[in-house]
Amino acid sequence: MRLLLTDAFFFLTATNCLNEIIMEKKKIFNAMVAILFVTVILPSQVSARRGRGRGRTKSKVQIGLPVTGKYRDPESDQYYNNNNGAKIIMASHFDYEYVLGHKIAFLCTARGNPRPQITWYKDGIEIYSHLYLHVHEWKMEETIKSKLEIDPATQMDAGVYECYADNMYSIDRRSFKTDFSIVFD
Repeated sequence: MRLLLTDAFFFLTATNCLNEIIMEKKKIFNAMVAILFVTVILPSQVSARRGRGRGRTKSKVQIGLPVTGKYRDPESDQYYNNNNGAKIIMASHFDYEYVLGHKIAFLCTARGNPRPQITWYKDGIEIYSHLYLHVHEWKMEETIKSKLEIDPATQMDAGVYECYADNMYSIDRRSFKTDFSIVFD
């Protein structure tokens, strides 16, 4: 009887040890699979863009259009291609380098029926007039002309500005990238 209890105890202890060894091997195997995934498989699927911020910019003509040039549903096509929709017909150059202390000026002219409203953004945030930044608007029948002036320009004025024209039928927008240069006298 004593021999049977000892054998049973030995058997249970051995089984426990084997289960622990198997569990440890499973943990090691899972860790190895995770390391393999992170070091080999994942980098081949992700293309890193070292040192690049936003990637390629979109052309002025096709901002907001799908790759095919057509929309999936007729409502979207009718909304974005409406003849009365807001369209920016004239805008400043995309890349603008300004001198610190001088004036920055952006122009944006839009047409639509009803006449669109123009809103200005800097780095995705709506901007308002203040002591050094002024927005001027000239309203004609179906056209609006807006001018954004910053005087004097500082380093903090560098960024991406956006002219956003919208009416009840559609929206249109143009972006202007600015950076400063320092002039030594």
